[in-house]
Amino acid sequence: MDQPRYLVGQLLLSMPGIGDPRFARAVIAICVHDDDGALGLIVNHPLPMLKVGELMQQLDVEPGVTPDVAVRAGGPVEPGRGFVLHSTDWAGQSTIDVTGKYAMTSTLDVLKAIAAGTGPTRWLSALGYTGWAAGQLDEEMTRHGWHSIPHDDALVFDTPFEQQWPRAFASAGIDVGHLSAQAGRA
Repeated sequence: MDQPRYLVGQLLLSMPGIGDPRFARAVIAICVHDDDGALGLIVNHPLPMLKVGELMQQLDVEPGVTPDVAVRAGGPVEPGRGFVLHSTDWAGQSTIDVTGKYAMTSTLDVLKAIAAGTGPTRWLSALGYTGWAAGQLDEEMTRHGWHSIPHDDALVFDTPFEQQWPRAFASAGIDVGHLSAQAGRA
């Protein structure tokens, strides 16, 4: 099956031989991908000891009805910048709709709406993002560092962190036990 030219709206899965521990077993929701580069959020790397309620309090947002779930490490770029990946049933002025599949917002209005119980029905929060310069992701794909699959809400929003990476590969018919850290060319 041919890979789409741009991976916006797809999930990117790190291959075992990725070589960078920050991306080990990573599942990344690609939010932007065009000629200028790409941006995505790692959805399965929880930050140790940081919950959404604590983050909201640090930002002077009363947590309200917010479930106390882990904040994700969205990636190594701008690790102090916050993002919310969420369902398309809520949008603020700065919300980016990702091909109608999901949305991304990086302003406090989404956290305030979540706390008030008026935000998106499905969401996750992340600090930092994963970014690629123009052509960089395309080149990494040819070196077999990544595998892409269609976005899956249940995988992103409902599956426990530690199960997301193997389940993502399983959804593509791939048993992670058969993956090698070595890539080759025939």
